[in-house]
Amino acid sequence: MTPAPRPPAAPPDPPGAPRRPGMLHVRFRTVDGGPVSAGCFEQLLGLLAQFTPVIEALPPDAALADVRGALRYFDRDAVGLAELVRLRALAWHGVRCTIGIGANPLLARMAAQGAAPGEIRAVPEGAPAVAAFLDRRPVSALHGVGPATARALCAYGLDSVGRIAAAPPATLQRILGAKTGRIVYERARGIDPTPVTPNAAARSMGAEHRFVHDELDPARRRRALLSLADDLGARMRASGQVARALTLTVRYADRSTTTRTRRLDGPTAHGPALTEAAYALHAALGLQRARVRSVALRAEDLCRAERAARQLTFDPSDDRAHRIEAAVDRARARFGTGSVRPAATLGRTGRPSPPPGPKPLGPGGNRP
Repeated sequence: MTPAPRPPAAPPDPPGAPRRPGMLHVRFRTVDGGPVSAGCFEQLLGLLAQFTPVIEALPPDAALADVRGALRYFDRDAVGLAELVRLRALAWHGVRCTIGIGANPLLARMAAQGAAPGEIRAVPEGAPAVAAFLDRRPVSALHGVGPATARALCAYGLDSVGRIAAAPPATLQRILGAKTGRIVYERARGIDPTPVTPNAAARSMGAEHRFVHDELDPARRRRALLSLADDLGARMRASGQVARALTLTVRYADRSTTTRTRRLDGPTAHGPALTEAAYALHAALGLQRARVRSVALRAEDLCRAERAARQLTFDPSDDRAHRIEAAVDRARARFGTGSVRPAATLGRTGRPSPPPGPKPLGPGGNRP
């Protein structure tokens, strides 16, 4: 049987011409609004691959796709391709897609942010239409602008994207620094040269903890994060990998989510280092009395352990901790993964708190 031809690569845009809307930001949800499983997520990435090979997975439930090279092949515009993706995902997998369409990843993300569940929203072409789309949005809506940057801008009255775009670039650079000020100025004008990087799903590994009831106690959330970090570290060490970054995703009772990523001091699969980063991410959210339904950790930017540099230390406790961790790995390999676990993950009765253990998010995340 002859395989179906693949869509051609995206042709370069003429110099000085505006980029055609051909970036899709796709969020996947089940029909009842719940998260998709790891296996289903891999299948949905395969569905997108039927339209374009240029796909960047954004675990656990989103993806970026550059379909500019497929527009002529399928004789449809980006909205038409998005309709096909939404229809096939619903018919074949029972998944509802929310899709944002733009000329670059930034505009596609922001279009998806403002879309209703299951809706397709496209940013119109042309600089005036893009400026009108961005004008009254809060500065925090810009991808890559965190709380600290947003507070610094708001302190000078730059509390909307339109006001940032109207400000002189030199003013933004004095407030935020040369590099950050230039990036924020460009994004406020809808400019984002970031390419879609394929095959990102193979460079991550994740685990999720779902609480039996909406969790209000921060101590229990920290206990869940400790269990997840310990599980991720063990899985990475077993596969000979280390992570350069860690991502925390918190899902609330109203099904909304918050995702934060932290670069690690160095590539590591050491459980205490991952736990420390997870605690810092959780503390930075300032959740207080938030009703949390689940927490997920994902080790990002994985690489082979033998290729990663390790900072030498003269602290004997660090070497002792690594030796203890190696002994724990040997015990788990012989007696099972639940035979040894951190004492802090046990409840007051000395038994593990339900549900028993983290749930892996990605079977394909173990690949180097």
